[in-house]
Amino acid sequence: MDTLVARYSRPTYDETVTEDMEEELLDPVASGLSLKFAMPPVAQPSSWLRSATDDRMNPDCPIKIAHGTTTLAFRFQGGIIVATDSRATSGDWIASQTVKKVIEINDKMLGTMAGGAADCQYWLAWLGMQCRLHELRHKRRISVAAASKILANLVYSYKNMGLSMGTMCAGVTKEEGPALYYIDSDGTRLAGNLFCVGSGQTFAYGVLDAEYKYDLSVEDALALGSRSILAATHRDAYSGGFINLYHVKEQGWEKHGFSDTNPIFWKTKLEKGEFTNVTSELV
Repeated sequence: MDTLVARYSRPTYDETVTEDMEEELLDPVASGLSLKFAMPPVAQPSSWLRSATDDRMNPDCPIKIAHGTTTLAFRFQGGIIVATDSRATSGDWIASQTVKKVIEINDKMLGTMAGGAADCQYWLAWLGMQCRLHELRHKRRISVAAASKILANLVYSYKNMGLSMGTMCAGVTKEEGPALYYIDSDGTRLAGNLFCVGSGQTFAYGVLDAEYKYDLSVEDALALGSRSILAATHRDAYSGGFINLYHVKEQGWEKHGFSDTNPIFWKTKLEKGEFTNVTSELV
């Protein structure tokens, strides 16, 4: 450890550092560091990953990736609503009930997580760095379209190499207005008014398709986002925990709570008479 510290450490200012030494310190390849994403040490990484993880091609594959979630976002006249659940699963095992599936890319833009948690967290954090570098270089805020394109180009370069991502980028700019993009690990990039991603998406879409319209008030839009996630957590075994709710505006995003679904469920049932498949009386 002392050897590594000595190798990569130097005083803030040292007259003994030569130009060649300084170039080596600034060059990650020359100094033994690499910014390249690591690949499996095999001849064909993509083929190896497919044989090891794709249970559709190989039912006996050693790694069966199982995941589930519910994330949604939709545009309306007051900006964009972003809502997610908070359950992380590994097959039939509930690994966590408090996962933060909304990634704060910066103070103006949000991303959502669906698929592999590590992939989404890593690459959305990387996107936040790229957005900040764009601001420093060009002295202006990056557009949502440009940010989503950067991420789509990046994940496309790793297509068929094992990434598992279904994410959304949401932001509001003066030029674009409310802008919402869906990006997945195949490099797909779609602009739209409304997206749901994850195993609970069909249940969330059922609520959204019935009640969504562009001219919703902020209060009604927040209620719709919360109610859609609640429907998914009720019917989808891989969704649950808490409802994470955000409102994105041109000035930036605003968080509207990380709320336990259990009291919300019973309040909705008892006050509005919904979820009739569940009884509130002892039988």
